[in-house]
Amino acid sequence: MPKNGAETRTELMDAAQNLILAQGFAGTSVDAILERTGLTKGAFFHHFKSKHDLARALVERYAAADIELLERNMERAERLHRDPLQQVLIFLGLYEELAEQLPDPTQGCLLASYLYEAQLFDDSVHEVIRVNVKQWRTRLGKKLREAAKLHQARIPVDLDDLADMATVIVEGAYVMAKATKEPKTVARQLRNLRNYIELLFGAA
Repeated sequence: MPKNGAETRTELMDAAQNLILAQGFAGTSVDAILERTGLTKGAFFHHFKSKHDLARALVERYAAADIELLERNMERAERLHRDPLQQVLIFLGLYEELAEQLPDPTQGCLLASYLYEAQLFDDSVHEVIRVNVKQWRTRLGKKLREAAKLHQARIPVDLDDLADMATVIVEGAYVMAKATKEPKTVARQLRNLRNYIELLFGAA
């Protein structure tokens, strides 16, 4: 059965994303994408004006999925407990579970992969990444502020910096997982962050 346009576009994007995560954007050619998919250059250029057009579509898709998952996990945490501190801990626990289930965490994150080759992308791509990072800071920071109203932190802490730790730890854990070839690194570091926040606010 012939593929429809949406299926072809998705197949091209999936193949490109896997290649970029494995060997970087500069190391991923249109020909390599076509070889992996078995599609033609005509099919590629029907959906994307250029490789950079594909890059922008990929980062927009990845960032949108990331924020959707962020909201879904936060909403689930809010349903499971009334205390905002416990909601944060549950939220991080849900991500720890997801990290445990990742087929290959050593591949890393597409957003970080783009930043490693920042000079290859224009500001429209970087803006997508900036917005994504700030949405994480805003959403998690808001929940931490709710928690701080009910639970006194044991040491002074900037709550925006604390919210940023989730991004910092996950991205750093991806690097460690790749360097050490230890897939469980991401889950372990998320557990460490959850333990730190629990100790910081003295949760029972």
